[in-house]
Amino acid sequence: MSRPSALLFACNLNSIRSPMAAALARKRLGGAVHVESCGVWEGGFLDPLMVEVMKEVGADMAEHAPRTFDDLEDSNFDVIVALTPQAFERASTFARSSATDVEFVEIGDPTEGAQARAARLAAYRGVRDALDAWIQARFDRVSTKPGS
Repeated sequence: MSRPSALLFACNLNSIRSPMAAALARKRLGGAVHVESCGVWEGGFLDPLMVEVMKEVGADMAEHAPRTFDDLEDSNFDVIVALTPQAFERASTFARSSATDVEFVEIGDPTEGAQARAARLAAYRGVRDALDAWIQARFDRVSTKPGS
């Protein structure tokens, strides 16, 4: 399996999981891979807890602006990683007429459950760390040589 040259992460609103994943992939894969993120629906917002936990790992997300599949300027991705069932459905439609691989990775929603700030931060960190571990396992070990 070769490393993709263009990678898209998608979730529902592009305000927590997919921007986290994109930032972590950029950090881990460097400039060799073009990485973007988007959501299925409009209405996403800059989530302050996402910004806070990403800052802990050196990723400045303060300028992230949520967008949808319809907002993407480029549609040429080698791999789309959907982080919700709704994103998988939309990504499959989006990639229908291309050679894009669509993968589904189930990552929990950190906004569900805990109300106390410390517990919410722990949930966001858990999502961040799960995404980073998946990205490392999926992409760090693949060949960087074309055709490998």
